[in-house]
Order: sequence, then C-alpha cells, then structure tokens
Amino acid sequence: MFIILSCALLLDFLFSEPKKYHPLVGFGHLADQLELRLNDHQIHHSNEQLRVNGFIAVLICLIPAWFLTDFITPDNIFGYAIEIIIVFIAIGLSSLKQHAMNIFNPLQAGQLDEARQSLSIIVSRDTQDMDAEDIARAATESVLENGNDAVFAAIFWFMVAGAPGVVVYRLANTLDAMWGYKNERFLAFGYFVAKLDDLLNYIPARLTAVVYALMGNWHHATRCWSKQAPFWESPNAGVVMAAGAGALGVHLGGSDPYHGEIKERPGLGCGKPAEPQTIIEACQLLNRSTILWVIAAGIISLLF
Repeated sequence: MFIILSCALLLDFLFSEPKKYHPLVGFGHLADQLELRLNDHQIHHSNEQLRVNGFIAVLICLIPAWFLTDFITPDNIFGYAIEIIIVFIAIGLSSLKQHAMNIFNPLQAGQLDEARQSLSIIVSRDTQDMDAEDIARAATESVLENGNDAVFAAIFWFMVAGAPGVVVYRLANTLDAMWGYKNERFLAFGYFVAKLDDLLNYIPARLTAVVYALMGNWHHATRCWSKQAPFWESPNAGVVMAAGAGALGVHLGGSDPYHGEIKERPGLGCGKPAEPQTIIEACQLLNRSTILWVIAAGIISLLF
C-alpha cells in the first residue's frame, strides 16, 4: 500500500492529472446521459419515484465500477501497476495546487479580473464582483475543502478498500458534484448520491481535520472545529474548513454571492483576514498533511 501510494503521488508530482481524455470526464458524459433518461421532468414523476430513479442511477454507475476495478487489479505485479495508475488518476493534489497558483499569481500582481476568472473555474459562487480579500478567502476555502475531497479521502478509501474503494469514492464524489444540487431538477433525483457522498466523506473529513490541526496550529484548529463546524450546512465541509482555517490562523466563511443571491454562511477560523499569501499557506498545509498521510500508510503497511 505504501509503495503504491508513494508511486502514485510521484506520478502526480511529475505529470499532474491527465490534461486530455481524463476518465472522470468520460464518466461524466455517461452519467449525463443516464440522468437525462431517469430524471425526465416531462413525465412528471413524483419525488419518491425520482429518488428511486436516483438510487438506481447510482447503483448502475458504481457497482460495475467496483467489480471491473477488482477484476483488473489482481494480486501481482501487473495488478499493482494498474493500482498505481488508478490512484494517480484519483488523487488531484498537483492539479489542485496549480489551480490555486493560477489564482494567486494574478491576485498578487493586482490583476483581479484574471484572478476572478481563474477562481470561477473551481468554485460555484459568483466571482465577477469579488475584491482581493474575497478572492483570497474563496481560493483558500477551496484548497482546504478539496484537500479532503480530491486528495485525502481518496487516500483513505484506497487504504481501506484498495483500488475498488478509491474508484467508487471518486465516482460517487463526481456524481455528487453533478447531481447533488438542492434545486428543482436535482433535489429528489440527487438525494441518494448526496447522502452517499456525505457518508463516504464522514470519517475522511474528520481525519483530514485532525491532520490539518497537527500540521498547523492545533489549539486554534480544534477550537474552531468544535465551535464553528456544527453551524455549517455541510456536515463534512464545515469540519474540514473550520479546522483548516484555525490551523492557518485566518478568517474564512461569511457572506458570498451564489447565482445572483447573497448567501450568509457562518464565519470560520480566527486571526487575520485572508490575503494572497493565505493561498500559499493553504497549499503548504496540504503538502505537510500529505506527508503525514503517507507516513501513516507506511506504518499501517508495516503493521498489517
């Protein structure tokens, strides 16, 4: 496990994620077609039926993926090589940090329009009127939250269930990003996948929060986690971002524009307001946390 994870992270460091023909992109196209067939509002399905359809859609996407991954990763050198490639594709550490730098560089140079454009790629909130502090705050939140979603939760499920576990986790996370919206179209259809994503992230999010605390300011991180996370809408994102913000000693959260409306969110963290350097500090926290996760994988490999 330790060797596979280390090799996958080395590939991620050397090559980042595939720029073309990424498997998750192809999976997304298939999921779109499936959703169009099973979530057809013109038929006027009841909410109960749409929930059932959403449950069926998730099973169609995930169960074959589990068995196929298990089949192509036998317990031999060939299987280990495939596992390395799978974990490499599943972990988005370098890509996440590159997106962060694409925001930091123009922001540091005072080029706010370019920074807003780069930020809009990785967040769902409206960015066109954000000032420098808003941009830095949103980018830092994205780094901290996606540190769990795109990196540490994937590592956790690889450690727990091998290649099939990490594949099912990343596919479920992708489906949640596509179907997990609380709007008229997806509220019922995406109900199951949203709950599944919350479940799959429950333990990893809290382990990520602990690691953020260990790699930053423990006292502030644990205090912000206990005091602020319960008020956050997401049961997992609040834990991760509150601990991360406390570990960095920065204020995050607060009001932000989403789809033309201002959404009031609880405050997170403590200390200084966000600034461009905060983005770099969040990436550095990610690096230190990754090292600790790899060390933990090494220890577990020795013990079991």
